[in-house]
Amino acid sequence: MTPILQSFSQGRWHSSQGDTSPLLDASTGEEVARIPKSGPDVAAMLQFARKIGGPELRKLTFTQRATILKDLGKYLFSHIDEFVEISTRTGATRRDTTVDVDGGIGTIAVYASKAGRELPDRTILHDGEVELLGKGGTFGGKHILSSKLGAAVQINAFNFPVWGMLEKFAPAFLAGMPSVVKPASQTAYLTEAVVRRIVDSGLLPEGAISLLCAGPDGLIENLTSQDTVSFTGSASTAQALRSHQVITSRSVSFNAEADSLNCSILGTDVIPEDEEFGVYIDQLVNEMVVKAGQKCTAIRRAFVPVSMMDDVIEAVAARLSEVIVGNPSDQSVQMGPLASRGQREEVRNNTAKLMTAAEVVYGDLNKVSLVGADAEQGAFLSPILLKANDVYASEIHSVEAFGPVCTLIPYQTFGEVIEAASMGEGSLVASIVTADVALAKVLVAGLAPWHGRILVVESSSAGESTGHGIAMPQMLHGGPGRAGGGEELGGLRAMKHYMQRTAVQGNPSFLETL
Repeated sequence: MTPILQSFSQGRWHSSQGDTSPLLDASTGEEVARIPKSGPDVAAMLQFARKIGGPELRKLTFTQRATILKDLGKYLFSHIDEFVEISTRTGATRRDTTVDVDGGIGTIAVYASKAGRELPDRTILHDGEVELLGKGGTFGGKHILSSKLGAAVQINAFNFPVWGMLEKFAPAFLAGMPSVVKPASQTAYLTEAVVRRIVDSGLLPEGAISLLCAGPDGLIENLTSQDTVSFTGSASTAQALRSHQVITSRSVSFNAEADSLNCSILGTDVIPEDEEFGVYIDQLVNEMVVKAGQKCTAIRRAFVPVSMMDDVIEAVAARLSEVIVGNPSDQSVQMGPLASRGQREEVRNNTAKLMTAAEVVYGDLNKVSLVGADAEQGAFLSPILLKANDVYASEIHSVEAFGPVCTLIPYQTFGEVIEAASMGEGSLVASIVTADVALAKVLVAGLAPWHGRILVVESSSAGESTGHGIAMPQMLHGGPGRAGGGEELGGLRAMKHYMQRTAVQGNPSFLETL
């Protein structure tokens, strides 16, 4: 019998007796689980997190919270094989699962380590030094950070059911806020499995985590000014949530990480014989293949000097022709399906829009060779490489095909590529592949206002580079404009989203004791 997903609320697992919707294996189309349309009392879930989870967490110092996170990371790693098996049902290869599951657990470990080393064994953080506000030195001011008294609500996307949860949970937990997790339905069965293990570990204070595997009704409506919302998903949904009357009228802290048209730029100094050329090609292919291109950080726009376009097309096409697509349960497979057949249709529709301004130079929207899979039953799609003729064509800077699709864009000057990149109206990441330091400086300065992260790669750093699409927990993840205007990760900076900054004034000797 197909299992029905449960929610975890008020310290126990809840089953729903109402209508459910099927969740299908991305490769075979078989039912993996069913998700209820309605779940437990959301208002009660949030109140339990605030009144039970929050106080229990705030009893602990930053050092104690870090120790719990460290132990939790070890516990989850001991169950990695279980998560890998379930992750395969989402369409993930083992490499894809490394990014999502291993990466999510690894993020917990990084936060535990940084907090253990860098945070004090207390519950209040100092934010800067004492500022003297009087001539005699007896009056001053200091900023402090204290835990908010609400719940950290996270609304996550389907493509990272584990990492998306844990990268938000870790800093919220350290900050002293309980988390209420709302996963995307398509892959919620993997999130549920991980939360079950978190609960089974017995490591967390009661109420520190809740899970809503059901529709979102009531989640936003029951928020208070002490709660926070961290959203990952489409730019349109982010806008709808941000403008919700409850969010605006109660000044609920809202942080969004949305889809964006990330770019990669090949420098005009690079030729096919250079190591940098190989790095550029590797990045493009990796970002198309890993997670079948279903990454918010994937390269959508690849800027190439006009003189190098034919060489790039030839090299990328040669690499893509070697990619084995199919059921990720087969270890030879390098790219699995999209998360659902519905997602595949959306990618096809958006790719068709891109094709009004670009031509296909590799791949077929309606045909793909597979290993161990049926193209009709699974959500498979061939990698699609497009080439635009006009660097300023509006479609390629406004339409995102959230799959294994990338558009090559010819450019001639630095100013041209900077201007065209900005037409994406805000992105999570841009990468620059060049050995020319002067060129890199010009591009960084021009791209920075429109990007949350910029990766500069040349031969000396290529060996250690984490690559274009990997969001490291130590570095900021987010971006302006279309990318959501928010910030996640960035080391311990992420904690400040869940804390209140307060200016305290008084005698400097008193301020130092806070």
